[in-house]
Amino acid sequence: MHNVLLVTKGHPYEREPFYDVFDAMAHVNWTLVEQPAAQALFSVDQAAGYDAFVLYDMPGIEFMADGAPKFVPPREAFKRSFLELLEAGQGFVFLHHAIAGWPAWPEYAEIIGGRFLYMPEDLRGEPCQDSGYRHNVTHTVNVVNDHPVTQGLPKSFSITDEVYLYEVFDEDVQPLLTSDYPFVQDNFYSATKAVREGKLYDNENWTHAPGSNLIGWTKTYGKSRIVYLQCGDDPVAYANPHFQQLLSNAIEWVSAG
Repeated sequence: MHNVLLVTKGHPYEREPFYDVFDAMAHVNWTLVEQPAAQALFSVDQAAGYDAFVLYDMPGIEFMADGAPKFVPPREAFKRSFLELLEAGQGFVFLHHAIAGWPAWPEYAEIIGGRFLYMPEDLRGEPCQDSGYRHNVTHTVNVVNDHPVTQGLPKSFSITDEVYLYEVFDEDVQPLLTSDYPFVQDNFYSATKAVREGKLYDNENWTHAPGSNLIGWTKTYGKSRIVYLQCGDDPVAYANPHFQQLLSNAIEWVSAG
């Protein structure tokens, strides 16, 4: 049995269908703590009772009704504790929108292996356009690496889910999953237009270079095992048995680190 801390808040989601996924895992005993209260558990001492952290949160962003979102950096004490936790080998699974968290803390993107950008900004010293999103995309996911996280999955499977045109540090991660969906600007909507102008489905005059089709990977940071899965936007995705298998495997793998 693995004790799992599930961290949420910062992005809307349908609670009960999401929680049902964890209830169905016979090997998981899970505890939900929302942000910002969860930050108190990101320390070696407080995390001792958990085998894995599953992050489905999006901290550090305050969405404003009349303009660009406000990016709030984490407290220095939190950053130190989090990095100590990574050096201690705590396992982490980052799901879906968690890749947009803590945009004012550059190292957070390094921990995960990429970033979803709500606003254009510099990343790794290079200017980047805001990221793109597209809901309800039915696409084929291909397993590109034989790994414990992909154990029991077919070589390819279909899922209907939200996809991201985002920044991935391909050279720093071990790829697990790719998508056959074309990750080009015409297939996505601008995140900045959505949050700054209220235009949820708009890409007019928005430009973005073709992006990575990588939607799942592993890496290590410090001594910690890290998994990122882009899948998991809504109840349709939650109910997909292959998503459920992926999440279960990811928890198992990071817990064994």
